[in-house]
Amino acid sequence: MQFFTRSRTLFIALSLLLSSNALAASPVDNFATCLVDNLNGKERKALAKWLFFAMASHPEIKAFSKISSQDTEASDQNVAALVTRLLTENCPAELKVAHKANPQAIEKGFELVGQVAMQELMSNGDVNSTIMGYSKYIDESKLASILVD
Repeated sequence: MQFFTRSRTLFIALSLLLSSNALAASPVDNFATCLVDNLNGKERKALAKWLFFAMASHPEIKAFSKISSQDTEASDQNVAALVTRLLTENCPAELKVAHKANPQAIEKGFELVGQVAMQELMSNGDVNSTIMGYSKYIDESKLASILVD
């Protein structure tokens, strides 16, 4: 059954869409695009690491992580410098227009940045293999009985 190979792409697309509504062509869209356009690969990885650190701080997940408070602090400082640069040096005009159009412009703009950071993680083969690891335990006959007419 090729359900799981096709579902991999669907899973990635859905996971990226969950965090945000689609942005229409608007000042907020222009601002978000400016933010993303001014990120390099290293910065996207730094954002992905920061997001991972944040998720790993959840009480039910924390026991599986060995992230030190110093690691978190360094990541916070790095992301703060990145965000400051994006807002004040790379995209100040776009921010000003977007904020006038929507007071939540910064939040909306960084939703797209978060999606891009997650794409950075999801594009790695090891990550994809791990995400698809569950599929070997799916009872495909039960699933097929529902999907096949």
